[in-house]
Amino acid sequence: MSALLSATGLHAGYGDVEIIHDVDLRIDAGEIVTLIGPNGAGKSTLLKAIFGAIRPTQGRVHFRDRDVTTLSAPQMVAAGASFVPQTDNVFPSLSVRENLEMGGYARSDGVEERIDELLGLFPDLAAGAGQRASRLSGGQRQALAIGRALMLDPVLLLLDEPTASLSPIMRGEIFERLLRVRDDGVALLIVEQNAKEALRISDRGYVMVGGRVVLEQSGAEMLDNADVGRLFLGQSPEPAPDVR
Repeated sequence: MSALLSATGLHAGYGDVEIIHDVDLRIDAGEIVTLIGPNGAGKSTLLKAIFGAIRPTQGRVHFRDRDVTTLSAPQMVAAGASFVPQTDNVFPSLSVRENLEMGGYARSDGVEERIDELLGLFPDLAAGAGQRASRLSGGQRQALAIGRALMLDPVLLLLDEPTASLSPIMRGEIFERLLRVRDDGVALLIVEQNAKEALRISDRGYVMVGGRVVLEQSGAEMLDNADVGRLFLGQSPEPAPDVR
């Protein structure tokens, strides 16, 4: 079975500076895949190259059995993908409902029905649907950004640091909602610094270092990998045995 999305030999960057080098990656339908690695590894750049926010300089991207390497971000949205950037991902002067309406700009019908579905997915937003987004908490704002990205019923959702700067409780709520999004048939590609929590809900993970993918494993295998734990999950190495 072909992948929902695949990147093969992908190179991309900004101007003359190449950030990602020869990256291969795939996401199957209904999967959660997490990218982890140190700051500056190229994870966010990879998302932008896949989504058409920047143009790859080499390699190919295929989505739904179609070569989408040269598509722009709006064209990728029309093809069935949505992207939630880390910052500037809502309209602060608009209300919660107005933000969702903006997310559904290309729908021909069913806008109000879809808004009601998403407010049911994020009940914290439903109570303040008329409230300006600028007055939301960090977690509520991220929930709104995710909801806005889901307004066009994508089959693939790309998220850049969806739980950055959130409290542990709010992180847990966002990850729980992402599981429900997956259960509704949406595949997720997540860049996440809270790697341990993200890997717990992930089918697979990739480690990026220096703009290259250096490891691919299942989420469970990564959580059990001592080197991944030591380098990226904040786990202390096992103490040496006492042989006296």
